[in-house]
Amino acid sequence: MTKLSVNINKVATLRNSRGGDTPNVLKAAIDVQKFGAQGVTVHPRPDERHIRYQDVFDIRPAITTEFNIEGYPSKEFIDLVLNARPHQVTLVPDPPEALTSNAGWDTVKNLSFLQDVIGKFSDAGIRTSIFIDTDLENIANAVKTNTDRIELYTEPYAEQYSKNKEAAIAPFVEAANLANKIGLKINAGHDLNLENLKFFNEKIPFLKEVSIGHALISDALYIGLERTVQLYKDLLIKEK
Repeated sequence: MTKLSVNINKVATLRNSRGGDTPNVLKAAIDVQKFGAQGVTVHPRPDERHIRYQDVFDIRPAITTEFNIEGYPSKEFIDLVLNARPHQVTLVPDPPEALTSNAGWDTVKNLSFLQDVIGKFSDAGIRTSIFIDTDLENIANAVKTNTDRIELYTEPYAEQYSKNKEAAIAPFVEAANLANKIGLKINAGHDLNLENLKFFNEKIPFLKEVSIGHALISDALYIGLERTVQLYKDLLIKEK
């Protein structure tokens, strides 16, 4: 099956809104794994408006599955990742002031920069993934960065899904086919939810991992975290 990595940023956002330690981010990381998630994702930002840098180190010893740290590769972020040693780092081209990730890398313009950053992580034995859209030139050029994986930015798919799901998935299938052909493994994330996830997973049979946070944590408010994790996992089972 495609692996589910749960992004727990929104748990930290709720905690930070009141100060203190409720809800507890470490407990959330432990619980999502206990409930069946195959990974935990965090996306620390410079202003620490949700996940804090200290959270990363607090969570790291509790990871029994896979730890994925997302973020823009500033010097501070690179140092954080090299010290925390996650299983995977996902590089996202969002500036510090961005509300959320909203675009993929231009791998042509940023080729040398990405090669340098990815080289640092590869030397440390950390698997790399770069956040990318469905532009075929960017996909083709991604292999030159020496990244292990790409993470398809799926907000455009989610926005169009209810209007025309076949049209919504088409560019992602084309991009994924190209990536698979040139040897890049494929992750995906952003606005995937209980409504649109199954179709996406079915249409991209070699999808390795999805990272889901906002929708999953929101659903958990209504149906509980354990049940929610299981519902998302059920949608990621590959049909034979």
